[in-house]
Amino acid sequence: MRRGPSEFLPLAEEAVRAVAGPSGRHAALIEDAFHILLETPGGGVSLNGDAESRRGARRAIEALAGRVASQLEVTPADVRVAIDHARSGAGPVAPHGVRRGPVAAKTAAQARYLDLLDSHDLVFGLGPAGTGKTFLAVAHGAQLLRAGSVERLVVTRPAVEAGERLGFLPGDLNEKVDPYMAPVWEAMGSILGAEALRRRRDRGEIEVAPIAFMRGRTLSNAFVIVDEAQNTSRLQMKMVLTRLGEGSSMAVTGDPSQVDLLNPADSGLAHAVAILEGVEGVAVARFTVADVVRHPLVGRIVAAYDADAAGRV
Repeated sequence: MRRGPSEFLPLAEEAVRAVAGPSGRHAALIEDAFHILLETPGGGVSLNGDAESRRGARRAIEALAGRVASQLEVTPADVRVAIDHARSGAGPVAPHGVRRGPVAAKTAAQARYLDLLDSHDLVFGLGPAGTGKTFLAVAHGAQLLRAGSVERLVVTRPAVEAGERLGFLPGDLNEKVDPYMAPVWEAMGSILGAEALRRRRDRGEIEVAPIAFMRGRTLSNAFVIVDEAQNTSRLQMKMVLTRLGEGSSMAVTGDPSQVDLLNPADSGLAHAVAILEGVEGVAVARFTVADVVRHPLVGRIVAAYDADAAGRV
């Protein structure tokens, strides 16, 4: 790459290491994205390229330095998010949440989602796979549980594939529904740690139940997560939403475009959002393919499927 005008950004040693990344991989992502040359001569980073390219790279680097200052790790996914934000001109995303290493919003939509979870009793999180809807809801619930703000974290999810056969599966209730709750358990384990998760589960502080087992209950002093909600019927959705008791709040997550019901029009998620958006205490957070924070290919796959669906309408 031919050298152009240069500028030097002074950074702390930890930030320089994060910007460079293992074997220079983070720096290579930034160089490719903005067509600049990035060097780390000591005490900061040097950017070589035209003014507009340097300006974009500087915004991305400042966002990464901000994560380091907040004692957050910097992964290749974080670098890609910082690059996307710098390209779009969006402001930096402030860190949110906690975990063994703090859970932080990686996109503006995730930051808004966490703010809504803090300020509303019922929040719908809508969007494609990989946008962090369930993971961030679990992180929020775990934070409330550890702080003593709620007594229980309750997760419910429709087991569409099992249908009426659920009662004939071997084992107790947890063993019956665990195959359908695997993504939720993975999120909880990464946030709380395996041992703390086991202890809280044994004490009944963390509970999982299929939608059908929620009928007739009142959930007080709890944070409730309804996952894969696009696969609830309208009657199921009304039933689970009205389980909220004193001192409780709820996150309802799902992708309205991925309904597995025999009659997709019966999905309770889109119906609930349509009639409840704007009701006091209710908020809706919407995610797009730009918020996918898994492997970068996932975002491109989602976009391709969305384009195909749009072309068939």
